[in-house]
Amino acid sequence: MATMADVARSAGVSVATVSHVLNGTRPVLPHTRQAVLDAMEELGYTPNTLARSLVTSRTRSIGLAVSAISNPYFTEILQGVEAAALEHGYSLLIADPHDDPGHERKVVQLLHERRVDGMIVAPSADPRDLLAYLGRHKMPTVLLDRVVDTSADGSTRFDQVCADSAEPMARLVTHLSGLGHRRIGLVAGLPGLSTTSERLTGYRDGLAAAGLVHDDRLVVHGDSESAGAEQATAALLSLASPPTALVTANNTMTMGALRGLRDHGLSVPDDIALCCFDDFAWADLFSPRLTAIAQPSRDIGARAVRVLLDRLASPDRPARTVRLPCAFVHRTSCGCAEQPKRPGRSAGRTVTTRSEEPGGAAGPLTSDRPEQPLTSVKGTVS
Repeated sequence: MATMADVARSAGVSVATVSHVLNGTRPVLPHTRQAVLDAMEELGYTPNTLARSLVTSRTRSIGLAVSAISNPYFTEILQGVEAAALEHGYSLLIADPHDDPGHERKVVQLLHERRVDGMIVAPSADPRDLLAYLGRHKMPTVLLDRVVDTSADGSTRFDQVCADSAEPMARLVTHLSGLGHRRIGLVAGLPGLSTTSERLTGYRDGLAAAGLVHDDRLVVHGDSESAGAEQATAALLSLASPPTALVTANNTMTMGALRGLRDHGLSVPDDIALCCFDDFAWADLFSPRLTAIAQPSRDIGARAVRVLLDRLASPDRPARTVRLPCAFVHRTSCGCAEQPKRPGRSAGRTVTTRSEEPGGAAGPLTSDRPEQPLTSVKGTVS
């Protein structure tokens, strides 16, 4: 195998210069850097990552701890993290905390022991031990998806990247109320998660904007799981005055709610309207097609990597919370007719929130998933 000395001879430079190019330890003139890179390519030189980490005290690796990796939402986030990490020359170590505070603390410690340069973590509903560990070891960390008040005095000590939750949820509720629904049920997520509380806030805001009274009986927690959502849906349908419309707070719970509606022999939207938070690949294949809020999941993952790399480059910079905008995907499960597709654009996708980042400009999110219109507008849930 080619060595650094071989590369140095081929490029006509010193071994130290090759080391500086590989490790970024000193600036190198562009033409010299290119000569080294060309020599590496010609000789087939492969850098020794372990040796490099001894020189730089960096492993060029990122630890990612997210629960329910099988969840399509987190799978897309993972894709965004992986692509951005690879683009910047970082490898990825992945662990699943299972939304369990004790297990979360263990897997983060294991990632830390692997000497990752930084971490991206989707915190559990009780992340106190996690945050204490990360703070004690001064581990560069970006909290993903779920916002946490990370210090007793309310100041944020960790960077955070997530999507907006409250305004998009309010948009779903006001849309249903505009269709004449007065009893709108919510299958909410796991208590303690910021996404759950923010979507509950959005639900209440939507009711208030529509002039509707909040009824506690119409809110049942599905605990962010399919089975829990199925039970929550059954509970809502057993009310003396059941809801005429239903909103689910994540894509996994949408699956459970659909099973619950099927088990009760209800047709969507003929018997009950349905809207969901989280768009996913199958939402466009149901009949009726699911009206949903689309989170920019891949962008969330990629942005988390960029924020982490900014932190690694400038450890003392102020912490920031980045919120990315969601989009309202108007389909037919809400009871609306099929939307005509305008030439050159995907039908039914409109901006509902704007991004928030200190010192950054806000902007709309555009769709990267074209919709495929179906001929069927209404049908039975199956």
